[in-house]
Amino acid sequence: MFFEDPPGGPVNAGQNRAGQNWAGHGPVGPQLANAWLPPGPALLFCPADRPERYQKALDRADVVIIDLEDAVSPANRVVAREALVAHPVDPDRTIVRINPAGTGDYRRDLAAVAETNYRVVMQAKAEDVSSILDTAFQTIALIETPLGATRARDIAATSNCIGLMWGAEDLVAGLGGTSSRFGPGESRPGEYRDVASWVRSMVRIAAAAHGKFAVDSVHLDIDDVDGLVAEVRDAVALGYTATACIHPSQVDHIRDGYRPSDEAVAWARKILDGAAEHAGGVFSLDGQMIDGPVLRQAEVVLSRVSGTRPDPAGEN
Repeated sequence: MFFEDPPGGPVNAGQNRAGQNWAGHGPVGPQLANAWLPPGPALLFCPADRPERYQKALDRADVVIIDLEDAVSPANRVVAREALVAHPVDPDRTIVRINPAGTGDYRRDLAAVAETNYRVVMQAKAEDVSSILDTAFQTIALIETPLGATRARDIAATSNCIGLMWGAEDLVAGLGGTSSRFGPGESRPGEYRDVASWVRSMVRIAAAAHGKFAVDSVHLDIDDVDGLVAEVRDAVALGYTATACIHPSQVDHIRDGYRPSDEAVAWARKILDGAAEHAGGVFSLDGQMIDGPVLRQAEVVLSRVSGTRPDPAGEN
């Protein structure tokens, strides 16, 4: 466990194989030193009771989320925890999704993770600060209930919360609703309904406000490639660090979406070259005024090529 140091103290490094952070963050609120960061944008869920798929998932995606919660039936959770311990894969590219706080499975999940080299967990249905601290692991808080949504800002500020993700289906179920997306014959078929979109936006803002990374939710319709591509494009534009997925076929679309186009890279380099010539001051380029916000946007584009992201507060 990493709380041998005080909250906010050193933890094991969370960098990619090149020693670079995919999404670096600055000193905004309580921070863990060298907190883990996703080494790439495609995070693939894998049922914990299917250990033969762990490495296959890692071979296809940037990170595997070994799922002890929704992907495993209650009857199989003992077997799933045993598999988690008995079949280790790269801990630098692995997240373990644990069951919600307050359940017996939650405690048993944490005990199982403690027997492994994994040090990053995703807490399902995160709803309060104390339950995040209680994990004693680097924790990605999954905001997917009405109560969790109202507390996302405080949860993001928790010292061992390293990132936020959001989920639509449990959220809508908690509202007493039936669908997170507009259906056929409605105004915007396939798109999120307004409440889901609001939580998606709020989670992104809460994460950025506290210097934590944000993971966009899964696209459940595997055959809806156009919808997935559109959501990934929007997530990138809003500064999401990664997108979770449920099928290997979605990985390449996610990676392509987070990879800047040649045109975007050329634009960003032109902006940074111009900023250097003008000593960081405001200047005009191709009829556009270039100031601090535009400069930071250019830095973000190039960071997705180099693998090192400036912090969301714009301090790097």
